[in-house]
Amino acid sequence: MTKIFIGAGHGGTDPGAVGNGLQEKALTLRIATKIKSLLEEYKDVSIKMSRTGDIYPSLSARTKAANEWAADIFLSIHINAGGGTGYEDYIYTSASVKAKEYQSIIHAELIKLIDMKDRGKKSANYQVLRTSSMPAVLTECGFIDHAGDAAKLKTSIFIETLAKGHVDGLVKAFNLKKKVAAENVETSTSYTIVKGDTLYSIAKRYRTTVDNLESLNPKVNPDSLQIGQNLVVSGSTATYHTVEKGDTVSALAKKYGSTIIQVKDWNKLDSSYKLMVGQKLRVK
Repeated sequence: MTKIFIGAGHGGTDPGAVGNGLQEKALTLRIATKIKSLLEEYKDVSIKMSRTGDIYPSLSARTKAANEWAADIFLSIHINAGGGTGYEDYIYTSASVKAKEYQSIIHAELIKLIDMKDRGKKSANYQVLRTSSMPAVLTECGFIDHAGDAAKLKTSIFIETLAKGHVDGLVKAFNLKKKVAAENVETSTSYTIVKGDTLYSIAKRYRTTVDNLESLNPKVNPDSLQIGQNLVVSGSTATYHTVEKGDTVSALAKKYGSTIIQVKDWNKLDSSYKLMVGQKLRVK
């Protein structure tokens, strides 16, 4: 399990940098929240945030939470100020080899995506970098007091791009794999026509309507049914899930809005309800 701690800079009574109608504390929370959302699409990842609302945890409280949780990385999100322009990131002045590696990967992935000047990879004696027990990277995502950078930061698409750049870096750094998406499959029930059948008699047998049978079988001539011909009499969409480590029948039934008994019957499971990783399971 990869444990990622995301620190949204500033918050509460500390707005951080301010400029061009923007506050750093609001931008960092938006970026951090989007990073968390994107990371949740990956397997074996646990995520904690320094804050999820407009509050101010002290710097020592942030690193204390990450240290006690034994995070694998502390990612601190900030917006710059001071008359410059562009993106840069920081690690501690005497950072570990692993921290340098993570910084290089995250930096490269962000620069691929964002249309900003590359100000390079840097180091500093910032408290969250110095007091984190794990590798820590602090990103400065543009200058809030630069009109061009601020114009980008005001758009949702740029916030999402910044988040994706961070996530792409984390995915590469920790070799994260995406969760397998559920698969929807069309299922149907068919009937073989015998002598004497009519659409009306078939509709009555399957508790449907002639109109429905005609819509399900557009190539069938209702006035000239052929003996031995297959007729679709009902159709629905089934959802299949590829079993991952930790999945249980009860959890999957709850997730997809079905019942344990339905999942058991659809998949002909025995009374042990045992699942195998990689097994394709009908869940709805």
